[in-house]
Amino acid sequence: MPLAKEGLREILLATLVLWALAAGAGWLSWPLSIPFVLLWVWVLTFFRDPVRERTYEPGDLCAPADGTVTEISRLEHYDALGGPAVRIGIFLSLFNVHVNRSPCDGRVVSAVYKKGEFLDARHPESGTRNESNTLLIEPAPPMPGPIEVRQVAGLVARRIISHAPVGTSLRIGQRFGLIKFGSRTELVFPSRPGTEVLVQMGDQARGGLTILARQPVEINASPSQALLMESRNRGNT
Repeated sequence: MPLAKEGLREILLATLVLWALAAGAGWLSWPLSIPFVLLWVWVLTFFRDPVRERTYEPGDLCAPADGTVTEISRLEHYDALGGPAVRIGIFLSLFNVHVNRSPCDGRVVSAVYKKGEFLDARHPESGTRNESNTLLIEPAPPMPGPIEVRQVAGLVARRIISHAPVGTSLRIGQRFGLIKFGSRTELVFPSRPGTEVLVQMGDQARGGLTILARQPVEINASPSQALLMESRNRGNT
């Protein structure tokens, strides 16, 4: 299983400290070393970065993170999108993959980091009160937009990482960042006639694989738009 390079420092530190403790405990009695070895294994699995590939249909919005769907809200007006919107919140436990992925093809037009609190990521106000990093993406035609993705720190999380500054072009399912330890990721998209939400509260989402919603799009796209759609079905990183 590939590991996220953003976690190499933590992996190295855990290896040095936990294996030293395991060796010391094992010298007294080998069963005492087991908890330290298991904790080391957990650190490795936390920073796993699995390859995610699938085909997408026009209008698909894929999950930006692994975790449990804990919010599906229909908003009468959302300022950043300039109209009615749907917000889907995903809670990432300490055992989920913590890599974040783009929900659509598009270009980052705004990236805003905000300091804040560290409420439990399942708290309904964590999205607005916690430390966060928000990307506003102008999606490739014919997907309606803009679309917002917010990385939210949780009770344990203390570091948000994003590799998508303004001007970055992203493909659907492409990794753009990571949140270290328990956290929340939100997807906000326009609510239009024909917008379909394809998940329910409590569903398990997999970043880059689960289709959270589908937007109505024009099927008879221009040749350039058709080329963009075709590129969505190529491998993602």
